[in-house]
Amino acid sequence: MAKTLFDKIWDAHVVTEVSDGPTQLYIDRQFAHEVTSPQAFNGLRERGLSVLHPEKTIATPDHNIPTWDQDKPIADPISKFQVETLTKNCEEFGITLYELGNNKNGIVHVVGPENGYTLPGMTIVCGDSHTSTHGAFGTIAFGIGTSEVEMVLASQCILQPRPKRMLISIDGELDKGVAAKDIILYIISKLSTGGATGYFVEFAGSAITSLSMEARMTLCNMSIEMGARGGLIAPDQTTFDYIEGREFAPKGADWDKALDYWNTLKTDDDAEFDKAHYFKASDIEPMITYGTNPGMGVGITGSIPTLADIDEAGQASFKQSMQYMGFEPGDQMIGKKIDYVFVGSCTNGRIEDLRTFCNFIKGKKKADDVVAWIVPGSRQVEKQATEEGLIQIMKEAGFVMRQPGCSACLAMNDDKVPAGKYSVSTSNRNFEGRQGPGARTLLSSVLTAAAAAVTGVVTDPRTMLNK
Repeated sequence: MAKTLFDKIWDAHVVTEVSDGPTQLYIDRQFAHEVTSPQAFNGLRERGLSVLHPEKTIATPDHNIPTWDQDKPIADPISKFQVETLTKNCEEFGITLYELGNNKNGIVHVVGPENGYTLPGMTIVCGDSHTSTHGAFGTIAFGIGTSEVEMVLASQCILQPRPKRMLISIDGELDKGVAAKDIILYIISKLSTGGATGYFVEFAGSAITSLSMEARMTLCNMSIEMGARGGLIAPDQTTFDYIEGREFAPKGADWDKALDYWNTLKTDDDAEFDKAHYFKASDIEPMITYGTNPGMGVGITGSIPTLADIDEAGQASFKQSMQYMGFEPGDQMIGKKIDYVFVGSCTNGRIEDLRTFCNFIKGKKKADDVVAWIVPGSRQVEKQATEEGLIQIMKEAGFVMRQPGCSACLAMNDDKVPAGKYSVSTSNRNFEGRQGPGARTLLSSVLTAAAAAVTGVVTDPRTMLNK
């Protein structure tokens, strides 16, 4: 029987199936951080349980850590308590921890791939919704709740209903200045934030296979923003080249054996999906959001919809969004004044993103009235940026790179955008208050954020690429 990539991985991990109920699924890898794990460890203590396979869980603080003075004691009492609690829990239960200051510390979804922990064919979970990032490697990766974190720690299994399967195919060549972030914002604008609810999405097509691994991670990272349980891409030579040689990737004969298996991880030609969508790469331009969910996006040269463009059921939330954002229906996005720029997060905080940013700003200057937070996704990214001279390029252009962490993506630490201020952000969500109480977030690619940082307004980056 022909199978999709999702079917092949899922079926290989089924332990038991409950009639008219969830599947007991074996989990190959769990990632943990300081915010969603404490209650899970407490649950184990209360039940007198140990962690079944501590070597299969990797932990790192990232959500609520400072991005300044990481060599000093954490000043914020909540952050300090969360980080210290994670350290104690990992010591007690024998789990590998990359603590603050460790050369492998960073955002969990950056740390996993760059160290070779994320491998094709795996099932991967974490108490974080953007675990879907790891799907870029051909894995079934999804976020879970705290009680499920405890379940996996105790049994290395999880109970999950089997999602339906969706194909999203994009063929053709992307225009200059269009990035993976623009692809996913475009898709969400077409399907809505609920358009893939109940599905696991496979991204395919020539525009997808042409992407780098870091770009694929950006794409899969935001698959959940259209309601999907996760997203994945079939592994190929690009995938294998990225993984080979990384510290915890297979070596020698184990590498050859792994490659043999990984090459089978593709959807069979006659496999069927429950739903399919097809798009043309040539239809996608740099995207920018104007509202308060990731589906409220428009091409950079476009305008905010008018009330007549919105169906009756969505008009109330549209009006509320416009009021919050301080925009008017029909407004052009180009030229909108901005106050902050954030480049970072598990969506766009990798070395490729910092290279893109620096290539754009080189020889230019940051706008005087823009506050820019450039935050690497890990200590390894920070180290690479230093070695490649990217920090010097930033300095010459008036930018300063902060230290690794989730930072202003969700503003759990001090990196908060003030109320009423506009932030062009490379992160994944633009909900009300996401980047700070009253903050107004415009999601974009790294290139579009770089253009805004230099001009002080929403700008089509393509108009500056040749200058």
